[in-house]
Amino acid sequence: MWVEDDLGPSAPPCLESFREPADGRVYRMYHVSGFKPSSNGMLGSGVYLSRDLDKASRYPLDLEDEHQKVVLRVKVDVGKVKKIDHQGHPLQFTWHDHGYDTAWCPPNCGMVRSGLEEDYCYILNKKCKLKK
Repeated sequence: MWVEDDLGPSAPPCLESFREPADGRVYRMYHVSGFKPSSNGMLGSGVYLSRDLDKASRYPLDLEDEHQKVVLRVKVDVGKVKKIDHQGHPLQFTWHDHGYDTAWCPPNCGMVRSGLEEDYCYILNKKCKLKK
């Protein structure tokens, strides 16, 4: 996979994917689905991102030609973050109704089949937003 680094010296930190993101911080993340919010994902409605390039580069799963895959590197203000670390978590589908802007699934917690981390932003909430 070809990778280009053009965010420059003022790029936000690339927090290791095993570390919990802190509220109100801006992080470098990766995205592949054109920012179309999922309506029935494992965490409800929102946009999936990952701080793990390997995780993001696996999608979309149904694309036949690997050369058509495009991974976008973005800066995201995560707002208020909720850790969702197991299936059946009490806030698994309602975290944004409780004032959270981002849900974070840590690696190897049983939420993601690959075992890699995932961040899920409720983009409709202005606090979780892409940064220029």
